[in-house]
Amino acid sequence: MIAFWAVAGVLSAAAAGLILFRAAQAASQGEAPDPTPILYRRQLSEIDDLAERGLIGESERRIAHAEAARRLLAATEKPGEAWSAGPGARTPVLAAVVLAPMLALGLYLGIGAPGAPDQPFAQRLETWRTSDLATLQPAEIAAVLNRLTRERKNDPELYRFLAMAESSANNPAAAVRALRRAVAIAPERADLWTLLGEAYASQAGEVDEAAQEAFREALKRDPKAVEPRFYLGRQRILSGDRAGGVADWRALLAELPPADPRAEVVRRAIAEAESTPAQPGFSGDQMAAIRGMVEGLAARLKTNPDDPEGWVRLVRAYAVLGETAQRDAALATARGRYGGDPEILNQLAQAARAEPMR
Repeated sequence: MIAFWAVAGVLSAAAAGLILFRAAQAASQGEAPDPTPILYRRQLSEIDDLAERGLIGESERRIAHAEAARRLLAATEKPGEAWSAGPGARTPVLAAVVLAPMLALGLYLGIGAPGAPDQPFAQRLETWRTSDLATLQPAEIAAVLNRLTRERKNDPELYRFLAMAESSANNPAAAVRALRRAVAIAPERADLWTLLGEAYASQAGEVDEAAQEAFREALKRDPKAVEPRFYLGRQRILSGDRAGGVADWRALLAELPPADPRAEVVRRAIAEAESTPAQPGFSGDQMAAIRGMVEGLAARLKTNPDDPEGWVRLVRAYAVLGETAQRDAALATARGRYGGDPEILNQLAQAARAEPMR
């Protein structure tokens, strides 16, 4: 704390000295030369140059020359007003030098915390490790688990929990990294591949190619896995193969126990898909999941906006959801960032024209 006050005092003294130095320097300077006569002499020279180059006629040259000469004569005869720093001008400067540090100190003592100890991250992390997990925020839990991965580098379960914490902390990119590490450690686990596919979908705001590949890897290990089959079936519908996607869902529904709550979700999805001639319908739960992925993509772009493909996906997602206000806002932001890239602008325009779901 003593070091803090010492440094603060030195900085305040340096700032005060700079103010006084500049004020004294201004007071010691003589009267600055009046630039007006120089300006009019330059105008006279430019008028003659234009006339010699044939850009203005002789009559125009004489008129302009006479006007500039008249203004030059008036400026030369006008008495200059010398500036001097009297005693009264020094008082506000000295008052500012004295009052500024006092005001800053008073504000700091009033609303600051001069007695608070340092809180390095390592110390806070150790506090979180010994605390009840129920009292921690998702980002704090993720920090604790991330530190534990240094000690247990080959524990896929630890990376699974880390991914769940990162996802709750609205950090889908970190969740993807954790799950990629988990599947690298335990590539035979279908549940980890499923979670990786869902993390990719959350990060992208749609079931993109990376998510589809992860779901296919999950089905290689467990052909009966429910979530991958559902997501891949929905993707078939969105890509235009409605009959194939519905057939996949019907096969999935036939294998689910009637008491399984997922059966009702699949049943409603089938009914809504079949009742829509061109595009699939979605249940309330499904729409909530879709909107959650879109919101995750929007939050990621707010933190890391340098992602043109992400902006294209976000604009398309808002257009498909029929949220025109959000679509236009995202489109305007993306156009502002990539106004010099015609290819990206074209992709954004096409995404904005996507047909909304019915």
